Amino acid sequence: MVCKYHLLIAFLVVGLALAAAPIAEAGGKSEPLPYGLSARIAAPPFLRMPQLAGGKIPPLLSQTGAFSDTRNLIPSKGLIPYDIVVPFWSDGAAKSRWVAVPNAKIKYSPTGDWIFPKGTVFVKTFELPTDAADPAVKRRLETRLLVCDSTGGVYGVVYKWRPDNSDADLLTTSQAEEIPIKTAMGEVRQQTWYYPSRPDCVACHNAKTSGVLGVKARQMNRVFTYPSGVTDNELRAWNHARLFTPQVNDADLAKLPTLAAADDVTRSVQDRARSYLDANCAHCHRPGGTVAYFDARYDTPLEKQELIDGPVLIDQGIDRPRVISPHDIWRSIIYMRVNTLDDIKMPPIARETIDQQGVKLLQDWITSLPGRAVLDPPTMSPQGGTFGGAVEISLAEREPGADIRYTLDGSVPGRSDMRYESPIKLTSPAVLRARAYKDGFTRSITAQEIFIVGK
Repeated sequence: MVCKYHLLIAFLVVGLALAAAPIAEAGGKSEPLPYGLSARIAAPPFLRMPQLAGGKIPPLLSQTGAFSDTRNLIPSKGLIPYDIVVPFWSDGAAKSRWVAVPNAKIKYSPTGDWIFPKGTVFVKTFELPTDAADPAVKRRLETRLLVCDSTGGVYGVVYKWRPDNSDADLLTTSQAEEIPIKTAMGEVRQQTWYYPSRPDCVACHNAKTSGVLGVKARQMNRVFTYPSGVTDNELRAWNHARLFTPQVNDADLAKLPTLAAADDVTRSVQDRARSYLDANCAHCHRPGGTVAYFDARYDTPLEKQELIDGPVLIDQGIDRPRVISPHDIWRSIIYMRVNTLDDIKMPPIARETIDQQGVKLLQDWITSLPGRAVLDPPTMSPQGGTFGGAVEISLAEREPGADIRYTLDGSVPGRSDMRYESPIKLTSPAVLRARAYKDGFTRSITAQEIFIVGK
């Protein structure tokens, strides 16, 4: 006897199988599922932008040819909307993306960068959520255009939106603006938004990176709902529209690797962390890119990336630093530079906030790697600064039973230096450095503060 529960399970299984089927039955014949792009509509080369960066650039976004209705972000005929798996961190902004491809082919590759035809224009609009209680409330900030020029290079321009969203004005240099953000508690904080200059654009979009960064197979191998209402894999849709050379079989596209979104729990923390580094670091950190030892590209096998235990060029004053030090966030320079807004921050341009989700993802991966437990650096209270008279400094360590050693002359504290047992009273200037030790643990890195004491 079959119970209702088993019948329900059987119906669900059949339903899932039909939903996953690559073909639909109609009149006894097999027909492919609909494509996101039923046909190709070629955009005018360059839209209304100049063929070279030195040409006359339209002063208004409405004059570029990107939108038929600028205020409402309705793209012009021929622009293709798209999205990617792992976006570059842009201070929490939401992005809308389109590309205008002229009547020419994209040089497709299943790995590595694609080469876009001259006259291709990428259009990306940034909107910043301004109310923590209602994510739908956004401030439209800027639209960037990246143009594949007539010489095989690229140039970028930035249009800053007017407060009423009627149009956006061309920026001739970088700007910074304080944007009010309402917190979940109803308070208002200010977030700095950086509008990049044209030189800022080509700092990343250049010949070393093939000009275009995010649009590649491992980023575009995802589903997307098109304005027609059809949901399709972007690679499948673009391939069907004959945007690629060489043309690809749909069956081959299904086998391609894809990056892992940070919140995709079906993928390992290692896959997600490596995908994050690919999206945020690989445009510079690759062979022939910036001066560094590691290769952040996801397509490069992990054992060849020089990430884990990889040497660093600049040690940041840390003992035994590595690009990623297994199980040790304190000696992992890549983690340090993502988790700061100081001068050493990475990426160095157009980042005014810390990507907390990305930092947590890297921390989870690093601490999942095999290795000894690591002591945190001791904390100091108060922190360094200028004091008119004597000051007492307390040191603390999170690990119970850890032994804190310190020096006052700026030297690195060892096990034979002064042991911290009670607050340290300073009556004159000092460089206080402290380190924690405990058997069975990797010693902490050195904590340091400078105290200017006295008039």
